[in-house]
Amino acid sequence: MVEVVLPRGTPAAFGCATLCAAFQETVAAQGDVVALRTKGDRVRMTWREYGARVRALAAGFAGVGVGPGDTVGIVMCNRPEFNCVDAAVMHLGAAPFSMYVTSSPEQFAYFVRDSGTRVIVTERAQLARLRAMALRVEIFVCVDGDAEGALSLHQLEARARADFDFEAAWRAVRPETLLTITYTSGTTGDPKGVEITHANMVAEARAFQAVRQIEPGSRVISYLPHAHVADRFGTHYLPMFGGASVTACPDPRLLFEHAVEVRPTEFTGVPRVWEKLKAGIEAKLAAEPEEAKRKIVGAAIDAALQKVRLEQAGQAVPEALAAGVARADAMVFGPLRAAVGLDQARSFFVGAAPSTRDVLEFFHAIGVAICEVWGMSELSCVATSMPLGVNRIGTVGTALPGVELRLAEDGELLVRGPVVMRGYRNKPEQTRETIDREGWLHTGDVATIDREGFVTIVDRKKELIISAGGKNMSPANIEARIKASSPLIGQAAVVGDRRPYNVALLVLDPDGAMAFCKARGIDAPLAQLVEHAAVLDAVGAAIEGANGQLSRVEQVKCWTLLAAEWLPGGDELTPTMKLKRKAITAKYADVIASMYES
Repeated sequence: MVEVVLPRGTPAAFGCATLCAAFQETVAAQGDVVALRTKGDRVRMTWREYGARVRALAAGFAGVGVGPGDTVGIVMCNRPEFNCVDAAVMHLGAAPFSMYVTSSPEQFAYFVRDSGTRVIVTERAQLARLRAMALRVEIFVCVDGDAEGALSLHQLEARARADFDFEAAWRAVRPETLLTITYTSGTTGDPKGVEITHANMVAEARAFQAVRQIEPGSRVISYLPHAHVADRFGTHYLPMFGGASVTACPDPRLLFEHAVEVRPTEFTGVPRVWEKLKAGIEAKLAAEPEEAKRKIVGAAIDAALQKVRLEQAGQAVPEALAAGVARADAMVFGPLRAAVGLDQARSFFVGAAPSTRDVLEFFHAIGVAICEVWGMSELSCVATSMPLGVNRIGTVGTALPGVELRLAEDGELLVRGPVVMRGYRNKPEQTRETIDREGWLHTGDVATIDREGFVTIVDRKKELIISAGGKNMSPANIEARIKASSPLIGQAAVVGDRRPYNVALLVLDPDGAMAFCKARGIDAPLAQLVEHAAVLDAVGAAIEGANGQLSRVEQVKCWTLLAAEWLPGGDELTPTMKLKRKAITAKYADVIASMYES
């Protein structure tokens, strides 16, 4: 196993054995630095104030009976109160965990039953709905004021016992103590509760720091759901080690309004964030009224793309081309990055789903060198990443220090190391199926690993399409190519397993459709646009363009534009926007059948 060597200047908190110790170290070292805030500084809290708030809340939770080994459920949007509550519960040796606000009543009941929690912390916007579900919960806590049937934070703090010893409580937390439960999205069956210990997350933070060298003074934006492991790690746990400033964004649609204000130093986006940003930039450039300016910008992007492709191919970049791109960066790309708030970012990340090469090349060209990472909840977050200063487009980098990788005979990627979860909560059989006797976690992802250790993810093992002709292909990669082909297309689900050819179910992107209609003077509701000739022609052209970049067997031969909107947590998408393939094929069976009949 590779020793994790931390770079010089790494904060002392990275040497701590638990998240509690790391938090306390950072509070002492970064006391006057802003820890938590909201847009416009409506809420602004230093690390010292954050630490005092955690101490007070921990006393309150202890006062209502929360202690070592207990669990506390959290249901709220992105706000500083989440960080405070979660950290407070953690300091008691208990395990706080988040539930997606879009969860169904049945899912909430399952989370409560499986976790064994008797306390749920929420906000007024969610409280009435949760109370109406008759969940087996003894105490509700409301973080944004007084509310019927719940304790306010002030009332919770008033429950503190006079003899509560905060220092003794957090020092009693051990590396093997359960830190949190991350419930998988559940594309099939009940979600599985991934149990992550303090030791798991300490190993994750140290390994990531060794590779990416997150510097003190970092600024990040919390906008992904708190139940998503990427948000928990990147904007909650990792700042406890590095002392970053976290700005909460309660609505992902306002992400780049926040970015312009925050000027994040590290920025993470799921593929759809980057796809929509690319489409927005291109639409703005296309709307430039001066033809000469459009041509200049277009030529600059083309030159920068040429430079990127040469670099990726390991070929020399002509001096004239390099100089021209440098001028374009100063005159065009720099102001463009500033306009979207990414001009001060040192690292950019993408993960959770495949990204197309053209999207990654575009951002590299304009000076936004996105680093693809790969991981999963069962691995405490990220298991592979690009080493700092290296970016090989099309791969997800190499294994983090301390993480071992190997491929099974069928190409499944196996992982072993200290980041591997403790197991699935209350599911010993599924734990044994996932982690073998030698400690290898079977990820379910099919991958390749080259001689230098760079990993390329092919697709989920159970989701690979095997055509009637016996050809294997990745639906996720085809879908990514389709979505990247037009801002009109919000979601795509490709069907073709054991079929003679591939077909696709498509859903319009509301923002892309609005921009499309505004530019053409079309006034019609979203449901009617799926039959509008201009929309159908544009989508058809996009599919044709996507097919041109796919092998013949991968190409989509027939498609249907659905008069629907697929929402996270709905029938078709998990809360993390993964396709529920079985549910989709069942719900739209007649539509799929008609495409093959035609």
